[in-house]
Amino acid sequence: MTFTEFNFKNKLQDAIDEAGFKEPSPIQRDAIPVVLNGKDIVGQAHTGTGKTAAFGLPIINMMKCNKDVEAVVIVPTRELAMQVSDELFRFGKNLNINTATVYGGQSYNRQLKHIENAGIIVATPGRFLDLLKGGKINIKPSFVVLDEADEMLDMGFLDDIKEIFTYLPDERQTLLFSATMPPAIKKLAQNILKEPEFITITKAEMTNSKITQTFYVVDEHERDDALIRLYDYKNPDKSIIFCRTKKEVDRLSTYLVSQGYFAKGLHGDMEQRQREEAINAFKKGKLEVLIATDVAARGLDVNDVTHVFNYHLPFDSESYVHRIGRTGRAGKEGIAVSIVTPHEFRMLQKIQKDTGGKLEAKVIPNIKSVKEKKTDSLRSKIEDQKVYDSGIDLVESLKEDYDLSTIAHKLASMLTNDTYVKGNNYIGKSQNDIQRLFERLQNDRGGDRNSRGRGRGRGGNYRGGNRNRGGRDGNRDGNRGGRSGNRNPRGGRDSRRG
Repeated sequence: MTFTEFNFKNKLQDAIDEAGFKEPSPIQRDAIPVVLNGKDIVGQAHTGTGKTAAFGLPIINMMKCNKDVEAVVIVPTRELAMQVSDELFRFGKNLNINTATVYGGQSYNRQLKHIENAGIIVATPGRFLDLLKGGKINIKPSFVVLDEADEMLDMGFLDDIKEIFTYLPDERQTLLFSATMPPAIKKLAQNILKEPEFITITKAEMTNSKITQTFYVVDEHERDDALIRLYDYKNPDKSIIFCRTKKEVDRLSTYLVSQGYFAKGLHGDMEQRQREEAINAFKKGKLEVLIATDVAARGLDVNDVTHVFNYHLPFDSESYVHRIGRTGRAGKEGIAVSIVTPHEFRMLQKIQKDTGGKLEAKVIPNIKSVKEKKTDSLRSKIEDQKVYDSGIDLVESLKEDYDLSTIAHKLASMLTNDTYVKGNNYIGKSQNDIQRLFERLQNDRGGDRNSRGRGRGRGGNYRGGNRNRGGRDGNRDGNRGGRSGNRNPRGGRDSRRG
Protein backbone atom coordinates (compact mmCIF):
# COMPACT_ATOMS: atom_id res chain seq x y z
CA MET A 1 0.00 0.00 0.00
CA THR A 2 1.13 3.57 -0.72
CA PHE A 3 -0.09 6.95 0.55
CA THR A 4 -1.60 7.75 -2.84
CA GLU A 5 -4.30 5.16 -2.16
CA PHE A 6 -5.81 7.42 0.55
CA ASN A 7 -6.75 9.95 -2.17
CA PHE A 8 -5.60 12.99 -0.19
CA LYS A 9 -5.82 16.49 -1.62
CA ASN A 10 -3.16 17.14 -4.22
CA LYS A 11 -1.30 19.75 -2.15
CA LEU A 12 -1.28 17.44 0.85
CA GLN A 13 -0.01 14.57 -1.27
CA ASP A 14 2.73 16.87 -2.56
CA ALA A 15 3.81 17.52 1.05
CA ILE A 16 3.80 13.77 1.72
CA ASP A 17 5.98 13.20 -1.33
CA GLU A 18 8.35 15.99 -0.25
CA ALA A 19 8.66 14.34 3.16
CA GLY A 20 9.64 11.11 1.42
CA PHE A 21 6.74 9.05 2.77
CA LYS A 22 6.14 5.98 0.61
CA GLU A 23 4.37 3.19 2.47
CA PRO A 24 2.18 3.85 5.51
CA SER A 25 3.13 2.29 8.82
CA PRO A 26 0.65 -0.14 10.45
CA ILE A 27 -1.00 2.56 12.60
CA GLN A 28 -1.25 4.88 9.58
CA ARG A 29 -2.64 2.11 7.39
CA ASP A 30 -5.34 1.22 9.90
CA ALA A 31 -6.20 4.62 11.40
CA ILE A 32 -6.26 6.99 8.42
CA PRO A 33 -9.31 5.44 6.66
CA VAL A 34 -11.26 5.44 9.95
CA VAL A 35 -10.44 9.10 10.65
CA LEU A 36 -11.36 10.06 7.07
CA ASN A 37 -14.74 8.40 7.66
CA GLY A 38 -15.34 10.77 10.56
CA LYS A 39 -15.23 8.21 13.36
CA ASP A 40 -13.69 8.62 16.80
CA ILE A 41 -10.82 6.24 17.47
CA VAL A 42 -8.78 4.85 20.34
CA GLY A 43 -5.35 3.95 19.05
CA GLN A 44 -3.03 1.85 21.17
CA ALA A 45 0.39 2.43 19.69
CA HIS A 46 3.83 3.21 21.04
CA THR A 47 6.06 6.13 20.21
CA GLY A 48 7.83 5.47 16.96
CA THR A 49 4.87 4.01 15.08
CA GLY A 50 4.04 7.15 13.09
CA LYS A 51 1.05 8.35 15.11
CA THR A 52 1.45 12.02 14.17
CA ALA A 53 0.90 11.29 10.49
CA ALA A 54 -1.85 8.81 11.39
CA PHE A 55 -4.01 11.58 12.81
CA GLY A 56 -2.41 14.65 11.21
CA LEU A 57 -2.77 13.71 7.56
CA PRO A 58 -6.51 12.89 7.58
CA ILE A 59 -7.30 15.90 9.79
CA ILE A 60 -5.43 18.31 7.50
CA ASN A 61 -7.13 16.71 4.50
CA MET A 62 -10.57 17.42 6.03
CA MET A 63 -9.86 20.95 7.29
CA LYS A 64 -11.74 23.79 5.59
CA CYS A 65 -8.78 26.18 5.90
CA ASN A 66 -11.06 29.03 6.97
CA LYS A 67 -8.45 30.63 9.27
CA ASP A 68 -10.26 29.48 12.41
CA VAL A 69 -8.77 26.96 14.82
CA GLU A 70 -10.13 23.70 13.45
CA ALA A 71 -7.95 21.19 15.30
CA VAL A 72 -6.38 20.86 18.75
CA VAL A 73 -3.69 18.33 19.66
CA ILE A 74 -2.98 17.88 23.38
CA VAL A 75 0.35 16.33 24.35
CA PRO A 76 2.11 15.81 27.70
CA THR A 77 5.43 17.63 27.22
CA ARG A 78 7.03 20.66 25.59
CA GLU A 79 9.38 18.44 23.58
CA LEU A 80 6.55 16.42 22.08
CA ALA A 81 4.52 19.58 21.40
CA MET A 82 7.36 21.02 19.37
CA GLN A 83 7.92 17.76 17.51
CA VAL A 84 4.24 17.31 16.63
CA SER A 85 3.89 20.96 15.66
CA ASP A 86 6.87 20.78 13.32
CA GLU A 87 5.50 17.72 11.56
CA LEU A 88 1.97 19.10 11.20
CA PHE A 89 3.33 22.36 9.85
CA ARG A 90 5.33 20.44 7.26
CA PHE A 91 2.21 18.55 6.16
CA GLY A 92 -0.06 21.60 6.05
CA LYS A 93 2.21 24.30 4.64
CA ASN A 94 1.08 23.80 1.03
CA LEU A 95 -2.49 24.40 2.19
CA ASN A 96 -1.47 27.49 4.19
CA ILE A 97 -2.31 25.81 7.47
CA ASN A 98 -0.29 27.28 10.33
CA THR A 99 0.28 25.73 13.73
CA ALA A 100 0.53 27.45 17.11
CA THR A 101 2.49 25.60 19.76
CA VAL A 102 1.33 26.42 23.28
CA TYR A 103 3.17 25.60 26.48
CA GLY A 104 3.99 27.29 29.76
CA GLY A 105 6.49 30.10 30.18
CA GLN A 106 5.48 32.23 27.19
CA SER A 107 3.56 35.49 27.59
CA TYR A 108 -0.16 35.16 26.98
CA ASN A 109 -0.17 38.02 24.46
CA ARG A 110 2.43 36.30 22.30
CA GLN A 111 0.54 33.00 22.37
CA LEU A 112 -2.78 34.67 21.58
CA LYS A 113 -1.23 36.43 18.59
CA HIS A 114 0.03 33.11 17.26
CA ILE A 115 -3.34 31.43 17.78
CA GLU A 116 -5.12 34.18 15.79
CA ASN A 117 -3.51 32.94 12.56
CA ALA A 118 -3.40 29.22 13.31
CA GLY A 119 -5.58 26.41 12.04
CA ILE A 120 -4.06 23.90 14.48
CA ILE A 121 -3.08 24.32 18.13
CA VAL A 122 -0.61 21.87 19.66
CA ALA A 123 -0.65 22.34 23.42
CA THR A 124 0.26 20.93 26.79
CA PRO A 125 -2.70 20.56 29.18
CA GLY A 126 -1.84 23.11 31.88
CA ARG A 127 -1.32 26.19 29.72
CA PHE A 128 -4.15 25.25 27.35
CA LEU A 129 -6.56 25.00 30.28
CA ASP A 130 -5.33 28.38 31.58
CA LEU A 131 -6.23 29.98 28.23
CA LEU A 132 -9.68 28.38 28.23
CA LYS A 133 -10.53 29.13 31.86
CA GLY A 134 -9.33 32.72 31.57
CA GLY A 135 -11.59 33.31 28.60
CA LYS A 136 -8.58 34.28 26.52
CA ILE A 137 -9.59 31.98 23.68
CA ASN A 138 -12.99 30.88 22.46
CA ILE A 139 -12.54 28.12 19.92
CA LYS A 140 -14.76 25.45 18.44
CA PRO A 141 -12.41 22.85 16.96
CA SER A 142 -13.86 20.12 14.79
CA PHE A 143 -10.99 17.76 15.66
CA VAL A 144 -9.43 17.05 19.05
CA VAL A 145 -6.49 14.68 19.58
CA LEU A 146 -5.12 13.35 22.86
CA ASP A 147 -1.62 12.01 22.19
CA GLU A 148 0.36 9.93 24.73
CA ALA A 149 -2.70 9.85 27.02
CA ASP A 150 -1.13 7.41 29.48
CA GLU A 151 1.88 9.68 29.94
CA MET A 152 -0.42 12.62 30.70
CA LEU A 153 -2.12 10.41 33.27
CA ASP A 154 1.24 9.56 34.87
CA MET A 155 2.10 13.25 35.05
CA GLY A 156 -1.10 14.14 36.90
CA PHE A 157 -2.94 15.87 34.07
CA LEU A 158 -6.09 13.72 34.07
CA ASP A 159 -8.25 16.28 35.90
CA ASP A 160 -7.03 19.05 33.60
CA ILE A 161 -7.93 17.00 30.55
CA LYS A 162 -11.41 16.32 31.86
CA GLU A 163 -11.90 20.03 32.52
CA ILE A 164 -10.56 20.98 29.07
CA PHE A 165 -13.31 18.96 27.42
CA THR A 166 -15.98 20.96 29.23
CA TYR A 167 -14.91 23.94 27.10
CA LEU A 168 -14.92 22.07 23.79
CA PRO A 169 -17.95 21.60 21.51
CA ASP A 170 -19.93 18.38 21.69
CA GLU A 171 -19.92 18.10 17.92
CA ARG A 172 -16.35 17.10 17.27
CA GLN A 173 -14.25 14.17 16.16
CA THR A 174 -12.03 12.93 18.98
CA LEU A 175 -8.93 10.76 18.59
CA LEU A 176 -7.13 9.25 21.58
CA PHE A 177 -3.71 7.60 21.37
CA SER A 178 -2.01 5.78 24.21
CA ALA A 179 0.78 3.22 24.49
CA THR A 180 -1.04 1.43 27.31
CA MET A 181 -4.68 1.21 28.34
CA PRO A 182 -4.98 1.45 32.15
CA PRO A 183 -8.51 1.64 33.61
CA ALA A 184 -8.37 5.43 33.97
CA ILE A 185 -7.65 5.85 30.24
CA LYS A 186 -10.47 3.45 29.31
CA LYS A 187 -12.86 5.40 31.50
CA LEU A 188 -11.71 8.68 29.99
CA ALA A 189 -12.28 7.27 26.51
CA GLN A 190 -15.83 6.28 27.47
CA ASN A 191 -16.56 9.83 28.64
CA ILE A 192 -15.12 11.88 25.78
CA LEU A 193 -15.46 9.62 22.71
CA LYS A 194 -18.56 8.53 20.82
CA GLU A 195 -18.68 4.93 19.65
CA PRO A 196 -14.95 4.84 18.92
CA GLU A 197 -13.22 2.26 16.81
CA PHE A 198 -10.30 0.59 18.58
CA ILE A 199 -7.01 0.15 16.73
CA THR A 200 -4.11 -1.70 18.34
CA ILE A 201 -0.58 -1.84 17.00
CA THR A 202 1.70 -4.30 18.77
CA LYS A 203 5.38 -3.77 19.40
CA ALA A 204 6.15 -6.63 17.05
CA GLU A 205 4.81 -4.54 14.16
CA MET A 206 7.13 -1.61 14.81
CA THR A 207 10.46 -3.00 13.66
CA ASN A 208 11.31 -5.59 11.04
CA SER A 209 12.17 -8.92 12.66
CA LYS A 210 14.70 -9.54 9.87
CA ILE A 211 16.86 -6.65 11.12
CA THR A 212 19.58 -7.56 13.64
CA GLN A 213 20.06 -4.63 16.04
CA THR A 214 23.33 -4.16 17.94
CA PHE A 215 25.03 -1.32 19.80
CA TYR A 216 28.61 -0.55 20.81
CA VAL A 217 29.57 1.70 23.72
CA VAL A 218 32.43 4.16 23.27
CA ASP A 219 33.71 7.43 24.67
CA GLU A 220 32.80 10.50 22.65
CA HIS A 221 36.28 10.93 21.14
CA GLU A 222 36.22 7.33 19.84
CA ARG A 223 33.22 7.65 17.50
CA ASP A 224 35.23 8.03 14.29
CA ASP A 225 37.64 5.25 15.26
CA ALA A 226 34.76 2.96 16.19
CA LEU A 227 32.91 3.64 12.94
CA ILE A 228 35.94 2.83 10.77
CA ARG A 229 36.74 -0.32 12.74
CA LEU A 230 33.14 -1.58 12.60
CA TYR A 231 32.81 -0.70 8.94
CA ASP A 232 35.95 -2.64 8.01
CA TYR A 233 35.00 -5.60 10.19
CA LYS A 234 31.46 -5.89 8.83
CA ASN A 235 32.48 -4.96 5.27
CA PRO A 236 28.96 -3.97 4.12
CA ASP A 237 28.02 -4.02 0.46
CA LYS A 238 25.88 -0.88 0.73
CA SER A 239 25.26 1.13 3.87
CA ILE A 240 23.82 4.33 5.29
CA ILE A 241 25.39 6.21 8.18
CA PHE A 242 22.94 8.46 10.01
CA CYS A 243 23.98 11.65 11.80
CA ARG A 244 21.89 14.10 13.78
CA THR A 245 23.02 17.32 12.11
CA LYS A 246 23.90 18.63 8.66
CA LYS A 247 27.24 19.86 9.98
CA GLU A 248 28.10 16.36 11.21
CA VAL A 249 27.13 14.89 7.82
CA ASP A 250 29.47 17.29 6.01
CA ARG A 251 32.36 16.65 8.40
CA LEU A 252 32.02 12.87 8.39
CA SER A 253 31.58 12.56 4.63
CA THR A 254 34.71 14.66 4.06
CA TYR A 255 36.62 12.52 6.55
CA LEU A 256 35.55 9.20 4.99
CA VAL A 257 36.35 10.39 1.48
CA SER A 258 39.80 11.50 2.67
CA GLN A 259 40.33 7.95 3.95
CA GLY A 260 39.46 6.45 0.58
CA TYR A 261 35.83 5.43 1.00
CA PHE A 262 33.33 5.92 -1.81
CA ALA A 263 31.02 8.14 0.26
CA LYS A 264 28.74 11.16 -0.08
CA GLY A 265 26.60 13.21 2.25
CA LEU A 266 22.87 13.87 2.02
CA HIS A 267 20.96 16.53 3.95
CA GLY A 268 18.31 19.22 3.56
CA ASP A 269 20.63 22.15 2.79
CA MET A 270 21.92 20.53 -0.38
CA GLU A 271 20.45 21.63 -3.69
CA GLN A 272 17.85 19.29 -5.17
CA ARG A 273 20.20 18.43 -8.02
CA GLN A 274 22.97 17.45 -5.59
CA ARG A 275 20.61 15.32 -3.55
CA GLU A 276 19.31 13.52 -6.62
CA GLU A 277 22.85 12.86 -7.84
CA ALA A 278 23.84 11.36 -4.49
CA ILE A 279 20.74 9.17 -4.27
CA ASN A 280 21.03 7.96 -7.86
CA ALA A 281 24.72 7.14 -7.41
CA PHE A 282 23.88 5.22 -4.25
CA LYS A 283 21.08 3.27 -5.92
CA LYS A 284 23.31 2.36 -8.88
CA GLY A 285 26.11 1.14 -6.64
CA LYS A 286 28.56 3.93 -7.51
CA LEU A 287 28.56 4.83 -3.81
CA GLU A 288 29.09 2.23 -1.11
CA VAL A 289 28.16 4.49 1.80
CA LEU A 290 25.75 7.39 2.18
CA ILE A 291 26.05 9.71 5.20
CA ALA A 292 22.72 11.34 5.90
CA THR A 293 20.44 13.18 8.27
CA ASP A 294 16.99 11.80 8.99
CA VAL A 295 15.69 13.30 5.74
CA ALA A 296 17.06 10.15 4.09
CA ALA A 297 15.22 7.88 6.50
CA ARG A 298 11.96 9.12 5.04
CA GLY A 299 12.89 9.51 1.42
CA LEU A 300 15.16 6.64 0.43
CA ASP A 301 13.68 3.60 -1.25
CA VAL A 302 16.62 1.24 -1.86
CA ASN A 303 16.12 -2.49 -1.42
CA ASP A 304 19.75 -3.63 -1.20
CA VAL A 305 21.04 -1.65 1.79
CA THR A 306 22.78 -4.25 3.94
CA HIS A 307 23.73 -2.12 6.95
CA VAL A 308 22.53 0.99 8.75
CA PHE A 309 24.92 2.74 11.16
CA ASN A 310 23.71 5.24 13.75
CA TYR A 311 26.71 7.51 14.27
CA HIS A 312 24.54 9.16 16.94
CA LEU A 313 21.23 7.86 18.24
CA PRO A 314 18.31 9.97 17.00
CA PHE A 315 16.36 12.18 19.39
CA ASP A 316 13.22 10.02 19.30
CA SER A 317 12.17 6.40 18.82
CA GLU A 318 10.18 7.09 15.67
CA SER A 319 13.27 8.36 13.87
CA TYR A 320 15.14 5.24 14.99
CA VAL A 321 12.45 3.00 13.49
CA HIS A 322 12.56 4.92 10.21
CA ARG A 323 16.36 4.83 10.11
CA ILE A 324 16.81 1.11 10.55
CA GLY A 325 13.88 0.49 8.21
CA ARG A 326 16.19 1.42 5.33
CA THR A 327 17.71 -2.07 5.61
CA GLY A 328 16.04 -5.48 5.69
CA ARG A 329 13.70 -4.52 2.86
CA ALA A 330 11.98 -6.69 0.26
CA GLY A 331 12.24 -9.76 2.48
CA LYS A 332 16.01 -9.49 2.91
CA GLU A 333 17.90 -9.51 6.19
CA GLY A 334 19.54 -6.35 7.48
CA ILE A 335 21.89 -5.15 10.21
CA ALA A 336 21.46 -1.99 12.30
CA VAL A 337 24.49 -0.79 14.27
CA SER A 338 24.37 2.01 16.85
CA ILE A 339 27.40 3.76 18.34
CA VAL A 340 26.49 5.16 21.76
CA THR A 341 28.19 6.82 24.70
CA PRO A 342 27.23 6.21 28.34
CA HIS A 343 25.30 9.51 28.25
CA GLU A 344 22.99 8.04 25.59
CA PHE A 345 21.96 5.02 27.66
CA ARG A 346 18.64 6.52 28.67
CA MET A 347 17.73 7.17 25.05
CA LEU A 348 18.85 3.65 24.19
CA GLN A 349 16.55 2.16 26.82
CA LYS A 350 13.66 4.37 25.71
CA ILE A 351 14.08 3.13 22.15
CA GLN A 352 14.05 -0.48 23.33
CA LYS A 353 10.95 0.13 25.44
CA ASP A 354 9.06 2.03 22.74
CA THR A 355 9.87 -0.31 19.87
CA GLY A 356 9.98 -3.62 21.68
CA GLY A 357 13.17 -4.31 19.76
CA LYS A 358 16.13 -6.19 21.17
CA LEU A 359 19.36 -4.22 20.85
CA GLU A 360 22.27 -6.47 21.74
CA ALA A 361 25.38 -5.02 23.37
CA LYS A 362 28.57 -5.91 21.53
CA VAL A 363 32.26 -5.15 21.90
CA ILE A 364 34.15 -3.47 19.07
CA PRO A 365 36.53 -6.06 17.56
CA ASN A 366 40.24 -5.66 18.17
CA ILE A 367 42.92 -5.65 15.47
CA LYS A 368 43.46 -9.42 15.57
CA SER A 369 39.75 -10.13 15.06
CA VAL A 370 39.49 -7.78 12.09
CA LYS A 371 42.66 -9.18 10.51
CA GLU A 372 41.44 -12.77 10.92
CA LYS A 373 38.12 -11.95 9.30
CA LYS A 374 39.79 -10.16 6.41
CA THR A 375 42.18 -13.07 5.92
CA ASP A 376 39.35 -15.60 5.93
CA SER A 377 37.49 -13.53 3.36
CA LEU A 378 40.61 -13.32 1.19
CA ARG A 379 41.17 -17.08 1.46
CA SER A 380 37.61 -17.71 0.31
CA LYS A 381 38.06 -15.43 -2.68
CA ILE A 382 41.27 -17.25 -3.65
CA GLU A 383 39.56 -20.62 -3.37
CA ASP A 384 36.68 -19.44 -5.56
CA GLN A 385 38.89 -17.71 -8.12
CA LYS A 386 38.93 -19.30 -11.54
CA VAL A 387 42.27 -19.73 -13.32
CA TYR A 388 42.44 -17.83 -16.60
CA ASP A 389 44.96 -17.98 -19.42
CA SER A 390 46.06 -14.44 -18.61
CA GLY A 391 47.04 -15.57 -15.10
CA ILE A 392 48.97 -18.55 -16.43
CA ASP A 393 50.81 -16.31 -18.92
CA LEU A 394 51.77 -13.89 -16.11
CA VAL A 395 53.20 -16.66 -13.91
CA GLU A 396 55.16 -18.13 -16.84
CA SER A 397 56.60 -14.70 -17.53
CA LEU A 398 57.58 -14.20 -13.88
CA LYS A 399 59.24 -17.63 -13.75
CA GLU A 400 61.99 -16.23 -15.94
CA ASP A 401 63.19 -14.15 -12.97
CA TYR A 402 61.76 -15.84 -9.88
CA ASP A 403 61.03 -19.30 -8.58
CA LEU A 404 57.38 -20.29 -7.95
CA SER A 405 57.68 -19.88 -4.18
CA THR A 406 58.88 -16.27 -4.52
CA ILE A 407 56.14 -15.49 -7.06
CA ALA A 408 53.48 -16.89 -4.73
CA HIS A 409 54.82 -14.91 -1.77
CA LYS A 410 54.91 -11.66 -3.73
CA LEU A 411 51.37 -12.06 -5.08
CA ALA A 412 50.07 -13.05 -1.64
CA SER A 413 51.76 -9.99 -0.12
CA MET A 414 50.01 -7.76 -2.63
CA LEU A 415 46.65 -9.29 -1.72
CA THR A 416 47.20 -9.19 2.03
CA ASN A 417 47.78 -5.43 1.97
CA ASP A 418 43.99 -5.29 2.13
CA THR A 419 44.03 -7.11 5.48
CA TYR A 420 46.27 -4.55 7.16
CA VAL A 421 44.70 -3.02 10.27
CA LYS A 422 46.17 0.04 11.94
CA GLY A 423 45.32 1.95 15.09
CA ASN A 424 44.52 1.26 18.71
CA ASN A 425 44.04 -2.40 19.44
CA TYR A 426 41.04 -1.82 21.70
CA ILE A 427 38.28 0.73 21.09
CA GLY A 428 35.23 1.32 23.26
CA LYS A 429 33.92 -0.43 26.36
CA SER A 430 34.19 -4.10 27.31
CA GLN A 431 31.19 -6.29 28.19
CA ASN A 432 31.99 -5.83 31.88
CA ASP A 433 32.14 -2.06 31.45
CA ILE A 434 28.75 -2.07 29.68
CA GLN A 435 27.20 -4.21 32.41
CA ARG A 436 28.44 -1.83 35.10
CA LEU A 437 27.06 1.15 33.18
CA PHE A 438 23.62 -0.44 33.02
CA GLU A 439 23.75 -1.25 36.75
CA ARG A 440 24.70 2.33 37.53
CA LEU A 441 21.79 3.58 35.42
CA GLN A 442 19.37 1.36 37.33
CA ASN A 443 20.68 2.71 40.64
CA ASP A 444 20.39 6.31 39.44
CA ARG A 445 16.73 5.84 38.57
CA GLY A 446 15.77 5.77 42.21
CA GLY A 447 17.06 9.29 42.67
CA ASP A 448 15.34 10.43 39.49
CA ARG A 449 11.98 9.21 40.74
CA ASN A 450 12.40 11.15 43.97
CA SER A 451 12.98 14.35 42.04
CA ARG A 452 10.11 13.77 39.60
CA GLY A 453 7.69 16.60 39.44
CA ARG A 454 10.30 19.33 39.32
CA GLY A 455 10.09 20.75 35.86
CA ARG A 456 10.73 23.82 33.88
CA GLY A 457 8.67 25.11 30.99
CA ARG A 458 9.97 27.23 28.22
CA GLY A 459 8.74 29.78 25.81
CA GLY A 460 6.59 29.43 22.78
CA ASN A 461 6.76 28.81 19.11
CA TYR A 462 4.59 29.60 16.12
CA ARG A 463 4.95 27.86 12.81
CA GLY A 464 4.10 30.20 9.98
CA GLY A 465 5.16 33.27 11.94
CA ASN A 466 8.08 34.18 14.19
CA ARG A 467 9.33 31.45 16.45
CA ASN A 468 10.57 31.90 19.97
CA ARG A 469 11.73 29.25 22.35
CA GLY A 470 12.83 31.58 25.08
CA GLY A 471 11.60 31.94 28.62
CA ARG A 472 11.47 29.71 31.63
CA ASP A 473 8.51 29.16 33.80
CA GLY A 474 7.26 28.43 37.22
CA ASN A 475 3.87 27.68 35.76
CA ARG A 476 1.52 24.84 36.45
CA ASP A 477 2.90 22.68 33.62
CA GLY A 478 6.38 22.82 35.08
CA ASN A 479 5.23 22.27 38.64
CA ARG A 480 3.50 19.06 37.59
CA GLY A 481 6.75 17.71 36.24
CA GLY A 482 5.82 18.33 32.63
CA ARG A 483 7.49 20.70 30.27
CA SER A 484 5.48 22.37 27.62
CA GLY A 485 5.86 25.01 25.02
CA ASN A 486 4.74 26.93 21.97
CA ARG A 487 6.55 26.16 19.09
CA ASN A 488 38.50 3.81 -3.29
CA PRO A 489 41.40 2.23 -1.16
CA ARG A 490 40.15 2.32 2.30
CA GLY A 491 41.70 3.48 5.48
CA GLY A 492 41.22 5.20 8.77
CA ARG A 493 42.78 5.94 12.08
CA ASP A 494 42.21 2.46 13.36
CA SER A 495 41.80 0.47 10.20
CA ARG A 496 43.60 1.08 6.96
CA ARG A 497 43.60 -0.86 3.74
CA GLY A 498 46.47 -0.70 1.33
